[in-house]
Parts: sequence; C-alpha cells; structure tokens
Amino acid sequence: MKLPILFTIAVLAPLYAVENSPQQKIAAARPIPNELIDYTKHLRIASEVQPVREKRRLTEDQFITAAAERGTVVLDARSADKFKLRHIRGAISLPFTDFTVESLAKVIPEKTTRILIYCNNNFRGAPVSLAGKIAPASLNISTYIVLATYGYTNVYELGPLLDVKTTGIEFEGTEVPAPVSK
Repeated sequence: MKLPILFTIAVLAPLYAVENSPQQKIAAARPIPNELIDYTKHLRIASEVQPVREKRRLTEDQFITAAAERGTVVLDARSADKFKLRHIRGAISLPFTDFTVESLAKVIPEKTTRILIYCNNNFRGAPVSLAGKIAPASLNISTYIVLATYGYTNVYELGPLLDVKTTGIEFEGTEVPAPVSK
C-alpha cells in the first residue's frame, strides 16, 4: 500500500510545484502594464480577419494573374537572407521583424493597394531558402494579421503548397538556377 502512495506523490509533486512556482504567483499577483503590447486586441483583430482571410486565399493561377496586374505588390516578409536566396520574381522584401508604420508606408504607400503575400509554407523543394515552419507558426498567418492591424485592407495570400520545381510561379535569387538558353 505504501508503494502506490509514494509513487503517486513522486509523480504528482513536481507537477504541483510547477503550477505553483514563484514566477506564476508573481505574474498572477499583478498585471504588468505596457501600452505598446496589447494581446487582447491582437486576438480580437485575428478573430475579425480570419473569415476575410479565408476568402482571400488564392490558387496558384489566381496568384500568378493577380501578381501580373498593375499596382499589385507581392510582399515577401521572410528574412532578407532567405529573400536573397530565393523569392518570387518581382517581390518586394520587407522582413516581418522590420514592420513599422514607416517601413510599410515606404513599400506600400496606399492602405488599399492590393498586396499578395506568401511564405516558406507555400513551397517545398527548397529546404534552405524556403524552410517550412510548423503550420500554426506559418508566416502567412502572422503577416496577414499584422497587415490588417496596420490598416491594410486589400491583402491576399497564396493558398496551396507548391513544389518549386513544378510551379508556374517564377523565382529569382542566388539559389535559383539560371535559365538554360536555347
């Protein structure tokens, strides 16, 4: 009888200690104000844009057609080093970590400009330049929400997962083989 009780205590004690750690007690005891961080508003905006985003996910052909239309900006929010390796031809690089009112206004001056976004999770076959993220951490999701937060109202997203070797989307960058001349 003593052995099962000791076993239960040994298993549950560490769990209880983690749930009641000093850090948790401090965090629960007082809110830490910061007017530049608003998680509640982030969640509200994410919830509001979710149904709009779903309707604005484009097929490969729709993306190619829209990207060719005058006034459309193809925005690549990946890091600058990944952009240099491989990006959609004609895309503009503005790394997600550099998004500010000013930096966005430089590359997309009108809030109504049609913006097409894509990320690593839209492509397979280029594991260095387009390294996949876990699905909930896809850069498309964060980029869409943040662009909406900054007031951009005409954002569209490449929807499918495509192979870089067979897609009709054209790439450029140092990792992309030069076209074979005939």
